[in-house]
Amino acid sequence: MSLEQHRAESEGRLRFAVLTFSDTRDAQSDRGGAYLAERLAEAGHDVTWRELVSDAAADVQAAVRRAVARADVDLVLTTGGTGVAPRDQAYDALRGLFDSDIPGFGELFRWLSYQEIGSAALLSRAVGGLLAGKVVLALPGSPKALRLALDEIVLREAGHLVSQTTKT
Repeated sequence: MSLEQHRAESEGRLRFAVLTFSDTRDAQSDRGGAYLAERLAEAGHDVTWRELVSDAAADVQAAVRRAVARADVDLVLTTGGTGVAPRDQAYDALRGLFDSDIPGFGELFRWLSYQEIGSAALLSRAVGGLLAGKVVLALPGSPKALRLALDEIVLREAGHLVSQTTKT
């Protein structure tokens, strides 16, 4: 089957969980989670679960497990905790949690970021993987980086990713 055929057979309207990992944000100051929810809705998708949790490794893992366990979630997007600072624990927590990795997601995101911000792109540890048959994509916290990820990767391939991971 061709790429075009796969995309044509993909879900049009998806149900997303949006998780924000932060020790410094609250519901009012969570610009990243708010941006993701708004942009996904504009694109015709539903945000069926949204949560703000600490970026401590155990909290990251527990939140992602809760999200993938939900029947009303097709794909999980996270924001925050993917940098290289000591408090940024999402990358390590998620890599240890995934059933399998989607290495191309982080590679493509950093390549696109490099085109916008140059060598500072190496500071991003954006990562993707599968857990319990669902796609989890961990994005940075910056609204500019979220826009790049959504417009250039996520919104273009989400339906295709979900359709490929849910086939038996």
